[in-house]
Amino acid sequence: MSEVYLVGGAVRDSLLNLEVKDKDWVVVGSSVEEMLSQGFLLIGKDFPVFLHPQTHEEYALARTERKSGRGYTGFSVFSEPTVTLEEDLSRRDLTINAMAMDCSGRLIDPFGGEQDLSNGILRHVSPAFAEDPVRILRIARFAARLGFMVADETFELMRKMVKNGEVDYLVPERVWQEISRGLMENKPSYMFNVLRECGALAIILPEVNNLFGVPQREDYHPEIDSGIHTMMAVDYSAQNNFSLSERYAVLSHDLGKALTPPDILPKHYGHEEAGIGPLKKMNKRLNVPKECANLALMVARNHGLFHSVEILRSAKIVDILKSCDAFRQPERFLSAIKTGFADTRGRLNFENAPYPQYELWQQYLLACQKIDIASLIANVSNKSEIPNIIRQARIKTIKSLRNKMSD
Repeated sequence: MSEVYLVGGAVRDSLLNLEVKDKDWVVVGSSVEEMLSQGFLLIGKDFPVFLHPQTHEEYALARTERKSGRGYTGFSVFSEPTVTLEEDLSRRDLTINAMAMDCSGRLIDPFGGEQDLSNGILRHVSPAFAEDPVRILRIARFAARLGFMVADETFELMRKMVKNGEVDYLVPERVWQEISRGLMENKPSYMFNVLRECGALAIILPEVNNLFGVPQREDYHPEIDSGIHTMMAVDYSAQNNFSLSERYAVLSHDLGKALTPPDILPKHYGHEEAGIGPLKKMNKRLNVPKECANLALMVARNHGLFHSVEILRSAKIVDILKSCDAFRQPERFLSAIKTGFADTRGRLNFENAPYPQYELWQQYLLACQKIDIASLIANVSNKSEIPNIIRQARIKTIKSLRNKMSD
């Protein structure tokens, strides 16, 4: 006779009094044929996972896994009615994810997950953790979500995995999937710090890893270290509900600092263009979605100019708006400017610093958008003159607005 148990994240989140978004179930003592006869829809390609005919929640037959190759795909699966619940739970990554509840709500916790939840600890279930490099990414992401610490023995195992080359077998799509999820958690810096401490960040995101230890202007950046600043800025973006593309742009905005000579970097900006090459390389390697990649490139190239709007000439402001395609894609441009809040406030003792630049760019863009372009060029006979006529009108508009602001 088969038995059904609620497992994994649903159990963990219910014990943490968090919203349970998805429910996963394990069926012990059943077979593919029996599940199909009850109306379940088989959806698993590599192991038997089904959709419930009414609730459409996922039900999986209890299974064990055996390592059969390198990387996270090198597994052979064994699923028979004889596989027990504890055997199924033992293949899971963390103790906090290796708990189950029966139909009466009784907790089954063979590996001490409830205690680790109480203590805020991320601990691997068994040495089999080392067989799947994706688990390094997952544990880092859980650190970002829950703010938990990684157990010492788990960190040591992760370091061995990195040393043994398991991380080298991660495919770009899976890396981006986990990194993007981690960026959307409460404390993204926890994810990157865990990856850095175990050595994985240098392999997965060397461009970000290289920022740590790079000095900055102490008057602008009391935290001094470029890597620490990046982590503070990313956490600010999370705390203020930035979109994924905005958070990724914040993460990658300063990559050029790692390539800027130390005798130059503390004196002035000058690092923006140096970061474009590494950022393009990172975007390509991870297959970063176009929306995220394009915004990140815009911010990396221009954030020094965005900060300097108050001292830029009106003509330069118009040219920046044009080069950033702000007139055709104003929302994307304002997203780029918005990252300036994170860059400015993601610094030690700058948490409440004003950032009037955002409002200024917004006002300049709006003023230019109000220009009646059709009337402006209606009687122009030489079409080649139109771009310059429009540009001059925008410059005049911004100059006029600035005069009003200064009165």
